[in-house]
Amino acid sequence: MALSGSVDVETEIKAPAGKFFEIFSSKPHHIANICPGKIQQVKVHEGDWNTVGSVLNWNYVLDGKAQTAKVRVVAIDDRNNSVTFNLLQGDLMEHYKALKATVQATPMDVGCMVKWSLEYEKKNRDVTTPNHLVDFAVSVSKDIDGHLVSA
Repeated sequence: MALSGSVDVETEIKAPAGKFFEIFSSKPHHIANICPGKIQQVKVHEGDWNTVGSVLNWNYVLDGKAQTAKVRVVAIDDRNNSVTFNLLQGDLMEHYKALKATVQATPMDVGCMVKWSLEYEKKNRDVTTPNHLVDFAVSVSKDIDGHLVSA
């Protein structure tokens, strides 16, 4: 069993790709208002919103446990509606040496297709593949969709 790998998941939502992308590229702090049971807070630690190189602190609840993550925004692609984050610190570092998450929203005739991609390196062979993380990301995406569609 390899220690490094990737997990991808796609989910269709009703919200336009641009609006969904905007939440992750420049307004991630709004996510705490959209789904407070999952994301408690997103704050800029270093840099600014919508800026590559910025460091964000996320407070969230995963599997019933309050957790934190400090991530660096490593890419914002306006043309392809994608944002990539690298994990720097936090609870997930107990299990993973490296974790990179990319979210992309691809326009469709109605709504968009949201793709989450996680590239990871486990600390050891006992660590499970992070399927629970992409499930969590899809759940948050659905909450954001519901908010954007009702707004």
